[in-house]
This record gives sequence, structure tokens and C-alpha cells, in this order.
Amino acid sequence: MISANAVASSGTKEGIKRFLFFGGKGGTGKTSCAAAVALVLARKGKRVLVVSTDPAHSLADAFALSIGDSIVSLEPNLWALEVDPEKESRAYMEGIKEKLLHVVSPVIVEDIQRQIEIAYASPGAEEAAVFDKFVELMEDVGSRYDVLIFDTAPTGHTLRLLSLPEMLGTWIEHLMEKRAKAMELMSMAARYEKRLQEKVASDPIIEVLQKRQKKFAFARNILTDSEQTIFYFVLNPEKLPLYETERAVRILEKYGIPVGKVIVNRVVPEGCGAFWESRRKVQEQWLLEIERRFASRGVLTVPLLETDVTGVEQLELIAESLFPGVFESC
Repeated sequence: MISANAVASSGTKEGIKRFLFFGGKGGTGKTSCAAAVALVLARKGKRVLVVSTDPAHSLADAFALSIGDSIVSLEPNLWALEVDPEKESRAYMEGIKEKLLHVVSPVIVEDIQRQIEIAYASPGAEEAAVFDKFVELMEDVGSRYDVLIFDTAPTGHTLRLLSLPEMLGTWIEHLMEKRAKAMELMSMAARYEKRLQEKVASDPIIEVLQKRQKKFAFARNILTDSEQTIFYFVLNPEKLPLYETERAVRILEKYGIPVGKVIVNRVVPEGCGAFWESRRKVQEQWLLEIERRFASRGVLTVPLLETDVTGVEQLELIAESLFPGVFESC
């Protein structure tokens, strides 16, 4: 087993990447690991914002502090935020409605509003809304924060979110081509009509599409930049988390998103009694398999704690596993 060392210690010239993602199957302890790394980096002097995009937020539980959908300070250099997907989705759709109602004919306003309500309830609406918040926070790195840490939703949600720049970027390019052709035809028709000429000269729909395109390009550039970004998978030494992580790694690699070490959480330590000894032997088999499959990336282990992770003391224990001796110099 590769000995545990600093999770975020490679990448930029300063040794710390700017965008850290922690993901994995629900219940594996990714929130605890994200919170522990955030705590370490903040105490080392980095300005850190840790953000939960998981609808079932547990970031507040990990720190045993109140955290909501507004950025709060937890201790010097450390801030936290729990993104509310439903609230972000509603604000996102209201923003779209506001823009469209200024550019479409009054005759179809009611139909547009109905279509937006349908879109609000459709699959992927929350991911698209969270993505906008995601980009907004990324834009603050370098000015307000040095490091942005994402405690992501369970694997399926996260993969959909991170694949948006690739998939929707291409879709928007197609829409812009269609719109450009439509405007070309309108330009020909506007030759003798002044109002139509003004409309052609400044097309608000093209402007909206261009803004979206820039956002997707910005996010994609960051997500695929191994000097700035790293994704860590947290799993337990069990069959299903192992297989799910392996599939997810392949998908992120397909989209060019750099994946770092895998973190095996809740490893039963030796000398825990007969029941736990039996459990530990089962875990050892899966630890060997994890080590074999992810040897090229590196494997870190975090022991099973005696209590649930609810507060800074437990987070410090996790951090000591990932960063041995880290608090000695703090």
C-alpha cells in the first residue's frame, strides 16, 4: 500500500491545485475527506472555499457548524457553502424566462412560460442550474480564494454535471449555426424594412448563446487542465464502490478531466475484536484489488473512526491519515 501523503501536493508551482473535486458513491465519506483537506489547506495559509453540491448535504454535519446556501466563514481562511439545487434551478429558469420574454413575440409569451415550467421539472435542469453556480464560484478563484474544493453529489449526478461543457458546448455551436442562417434570411428580408434591419443588427438570442458558449469553454478549460484541477474518488473497501469508481474514472478520462489518487475510507484497523477482525479480513481482499486496479494512480487509506465525523476533532484525525504530521507545524 502506498503510504498516505498530501492529497493536493502536486500540480501548480506552489504545490497546490486550485480546483479539487471529491466524489464517489453515496455514503463513502467523500464529504469528510473534502472537509479534512479544506481544513488542512486553510490552516496552512490558503484561502479555501469548500462547496457541497450534493442535494443531501452533510458538510454542516462534518464541521458541526451551521452552513447554508450563503457563503459562511468557519475559521480563518476557510469558508463554506451548501448549494441548494432546487433554489438554483428555479433562479436559473426565472433568468431564462426574463431574457426570452424580451426577445419573443407577445403572442407566444404564454406558451414560452409553459415550456419553461416543463423544462424546470425535466431531468438535467438541476445539473444545468448548479453548473451556472459552479462557474460563478470558479471565477472567484485567484481573487477571493486560492483553492476551491467541491464535495460533489453521488457519482451519477457528478458525471452528468461535469460532462455538460463537452455535451452542451457542441449543442450550442449547432444552435448558433442555425440562428446565423435564420438571421441571414432575415437580413435579406429586411432590405427594405428599417425595424427588421435593427433587429438583425443586434440579435439578443445570439448574444445569449455566445455567453453560454463562453461559460462552457471557461469551465472546460479549467476541468481539463491538470495543472489546476484534480478529481479524487473516495470509496470503501467493498465490491460495489470499487466497480462504480472504476467506471467513473473511465468516463472522466474520456472527457479529459484529470483524476488523482483514490482514497479508501473506513478501513477497519487491527485489534478491534473478533467481529471487526472478520470484517477486516474481507476488507483486505478488496484493498488488494483496489491497489491492483489503481496502482498507477496511488491509493491512500483512512481508518474507520470510533465515532461519526461531526466536528473539527474528527476531521483532524482524517487529515492526519492523509497528511501525516500536518498539524505539528500549524
